[in-house]
Amino acid sequence: MEPITLDQIKVFLTIVDAGSFSGAARRLKRAQSAVSYAISNLERLLSVALFDRSTRTPTLTEHGRALVGDARAVQAHVSQFENHARALAGGLEARIALAVDVLFPIEPVLSVLSAFRAEYPLVQVGFYTEALGGVVQQVLDETCQIGICAQILAGHPGLRWNHISDVELIPVVSSSHPLAALGRPVKTAELQEHTQIVISDRSTLTTGRDFGVISGTTWRVADLETKLACLRAGLGWGNMPRHRVPCDLAMGGLAQLRIEGQDPTMRINMYLTRRDSYEPGPCGRWLLDRITAEAATIGRHDGVAPRGWLPQSF
Repeated sequence: MEPITLDQIKVFLTIVDAGSFSGAARRLKRAQSAVSYAISNLERLLSVALFDRSTRTPTLTEHGRALVGDARAVQAHVSQFENHARALAGGLEARIALAVDVLFPIEPVLSVLSAFRAEYPLVQVGFYTEALGGVVQQVLDETCQIGICAQILAGHPGLRWNHISDVELIPVVSSSHPLAALGRPVKTAELQEHTQIVISDRSTLTTGRDFGVISGTTWRVADLETKLACLRAGLGWGNMPRHRVPCDLAMGGLAQLRIEGQDPTMRINMYLTRRDSYEPGPCGRWLLDRITAEAATIGRHDGVAPRGWLPQSF
């Protein structure tokens, strides 16, 4: 089959919009005979009549009216195709992906990604959540250009690091758990007698290392939601970001443990990281800036705002 051309579709829609062949010829700056020839060829290729020529002014046939929407969709897709190509030629990234540690508050991240989609609708966005070394692994593997991760691997070679916020971790347990009934600071030896719910690392970067593990018996779970479900069910104790359990604490479902000889809370530094070799384009730079700005409103360490992102060093 002889291919239908974009020019034929353009002529078809121009006739529809102008209301006549002569009007379309003037808009296209072509001879009317050329416009008529283009439409005749299109009708031949489609095997349908698009215009009724029995009247002085040609009008759309039933088939013609049915195909107008499809023709406009083709024209719109071609226009989007051209705009996307021009943006890519101008340095816009085709795709950008972000990996976020499960400890980091998700709401501000989603707010940034929503704004990003509105600002750069042609850029494909990837989003991942990981624990422990998972974020760093995604960045090292070039699955993601940008990561937000906890401090455990800060300074890992081949990556740039910038402290953007802190997350407060607190040890919690179900109010029905024996540890909650002690009514006093818990001794470390007492914690060791009870199951601790721990997030596991899907990467190999922290193999052989444990973080904050006290108990001899642990349940290893892959995500924070499963961990929280286990804690609510009274199956063990564990550390949780305070921002994930305010309702549980307020309503009495979970209780915060006090551990003898330890501060009641601990701060985990959160970092924005990317590969040394990654030079962000306009949308990557936009994303880095907005994440940093949002993160500055989340965490505070002893009342001092976290350091801001410095373009010349990050």
